[in-house]
Amino acid sequence: MIPLISVIIPNYNGAATLGPCLRAATSVSNEAVEVIVVDDGSDDDSVEIIKRFPCTLIPLAQHAGASHARNTGAKHSHGEILFFTDADCLLRKDTLSWARRGLSAAGRDVVLGGTYTPQPYDDSFFSRFQSIFIHYSETKNPLQPDYVATHAMVIKAGTFRDSGGFAENMGPILEDVEYSHRLRRSGIALIMDPALQVQHIFNFSLLKSLCNAVRKTRYWTLYSLKNRDLFADSGMASLELKFNVSTFFICVLMLLLAFAPGMAALNLFIGIVLLMGANVLFNRRLIKAFYAANGPLFSLGAALYYLGVYPLAVGVGAIAGVTDFLRLGRNARNT
Repeated sequence: MIPLISVIIPNYNGAATLGPCLRAATSVSNEAVEVIVVDDGSDDDSVEIIKRFPCTLIPLAQHAGASHARNTGAKHSHGEILFFTDADCLLRKDTLSWARRGLSAAGRDVVLGGTYTPQPYDDSFFSRFQSIFIHYSETKNPLQPDYVATHAMVIKAGTFRDSGGFAENMGPILEDVEYSHRLRRSGIALIMDPALQVQHIFNFSLLKSLCNAVRKTRYWTLYSLKNRDLFADSGMASLELKFNVSTFFICVLMLLLAFAPGMAALNLFIGIVLLMGANVLFNRRLIKAFYAANGPLFSLGAALYYLGVYPLAVGVGAIAGVTDFLRLGRNARNT
């Protein structure tokens, strides 16, 4: 008899994506599965949408955050295995089979992680860029990932209970990163299975892509400064991205200096070219991933966006995160 998997989906005002998400989650055949949706105090049509599907709805009276919603879903689950995902993610037909096999093959208490499919649910340029970027970043080190993301996190129910669950005093994101780090410190291994995939609904425009980069980087910088691992090669916060952002701002500074009186403009322009060449070389594997997923024209556009526009948003987010960290430290000293 195969073990029951509890698919736990937190939702807050996710009416735009819940339909495809639950249609995929509840249509998996030949699987022992229960689908639990914890509605985190939504004020849109989420609850009405959830009621259309054969799943367990747990409505929360007020918005309390994704960590609380996931912990609540786990408390009400019956499965031997917990599969955490998001309300804007679609399980594939083989996702749960991969999860069950991967956890069984590990032979010990582990947290098994999956990632996004290279191709997202929606087909915009910026959604494809983001899906490939995340897929590449999260699967670089499958045997030693820095974290396992909750868009596809698989864990034994007993292990989850013993761990105390997700921290509910975190910010609006990165609870999965904190949880992964806490589990690893307790001796539980993290494993990334690149074949364990869900399809994400981004609906990204240029503005949404840049705003997402600012927001994610802000909270990631704050967390990394608190955790003292700012320069770690951590999935989305990869060394490639950090090198890319540093190179971008150094090149901008050199470009400004090139137009200042008395500066050796030619030498500065040569330096910019060499730095950008080094940046392309350092990020060549990501650029190859763009090419493999969508061909030469897309990879050219994605590389130009990644090298020449995206770093600005990441840099703004990093400055905001450092500012938050310094403000929190100042407030702590004043109390």
